[in-house]
Amino acid sequence: MFENHPCFNESARHQTGRVHLPVAAKCNIQCNYCNRKYDCANESRPGVTSVVLNPAQALSYLDAVLKEVKNIAVVGIAGPGDPLANPDETVRTLELAHQKYPDKILCLATNGLGLAEYVDKISSLNISHVTVTMNAVDPEISAQIYAWFRFGSRVYRGVEGAKILLERQTEGIRKLKSYGMIVKINTVVIPGINDHHAVAVARYCRELGADVQNCIPLMHIEGTVFEKRTVPATEEMTELRKKAKQYLPQMLHCTRCRSDAAGMLGGDNSYAINRLLREAAIIKPTTERPYVAVASREGLFVNGHLGEALSLCVFGKKENKIVLLEQRATPIPGSGDTRWRQLAEKFQDCTAILVNGCGQHPQRILEENGLRVLTLEGLISESVPSIFAGKELSKILMHTSGVCGAGQHCKNKSNNNGCRGSG
Repeated sequence: MFENHPCFNESARHQTGRVHLPVAAKCNIQCNYCNRKYDCANESRPGVTSVVLNPAQALSYLDAVLKEVKNIAVVGIAGPGDPLANPDETVRTLELAHQKYPDKILCLATNGLGLAEYVDKISSLNISHVTVTMNAVDPEISAQIYAWFRFGSRVYRGVEGAKILLERQTEGIRKLKSYGMIVKINTVVIPGINDHHAVAVARYCRELGADVQNCIPLMHIEGTVFEKRTVPATEEMTELRKKAKQYLPQMLHCTRCRSDAAGMLGGDNSYAINRLLREAAIIKPTTERPYVAVASREGLFVNGHLGEALSLCVFGKKENKIVLLEQRATPIPGSGDTRWRQLAEKFQDCTAILVNGCGQHPQRILEENGLRVLTLEGLISESVPSIFAGKELSKILMHTSGVCGAGQHCKNKSNNNGCRGSG
């Protein structure tokens, strides 16, 4: 499997390419060298993407990329956050990709904090290659590299969090190797912190069965804790890799890809690829789903919370004008997940629901059933026409989905947790 993977085989990089599907928005660790700016076309580095796609959009984008670029051998997920901090989106995307393109190599890159819990699942998806970023095997050193770690329901800091990270990485890598998967270790080399320690990482990971190490020199990234820290010199990296090679083969051709990279290693995304990305991210009515639903209190603003909405405004086109077609009732609250599945069925002719607030749980169920949930605020006349025109919604209108803030104050609830639960 090494032969056709351009990241694991230097000779393959000249014949085959890869495509990264940017579906993993959230991260469970804050690295002191990372600033995940979106839509920064002039930066080719991990954590950067022009758009974030949902699984259905990602498959549509993959279809388009494979028509545009003929030598893609690898389909991977590498951010812009951590794939396993976004397990539903990651797993569903890989399932769709494997079902439609069983000949493609599937891989993902992770910090390893959530890896162990998902090894069994990802092994069933025919993933052959996994990259784990391991910057230290000494918690005292690791604590200097990360600001915080989110594991389970808690946020950890310092040595306590670093110990948990090392434990989870160790278990995850061992489980990967028990399934015969190829494991690459990424180590970001930070002068004065872990530059003397990268060889110890190689030694430790050899004992776990890892296959190759990629020592990556620190980049200067504005807005990070390490933005002014010295970057390793080429000679220093060469010497370090020579020492680490005693324990693990070294990758020497890494180009530090964006989370939405497509094509051959080393080249920026083409204009055509960037266009395909933006087209995939656009939500637009189709023949099967010609309408848009809106949670609104008075029919003028997107100001309704999905958990409280007893009806939704349904907009469509009539005589080439966008009009309010009806006020359609939603399923009665209190039936748990059944309510959201019934809502998806009742509004299956809508391409999206615009809301001012929505919990993560109902959003996931609705989107799994093909109904996008967009969380925003403002006039209906500012957002609905943009969707019908196939235009991107203004970022001024949008805010984070799944974090509505209503929670237990949601009026229509069945479990004192609003629609963040199953209400």
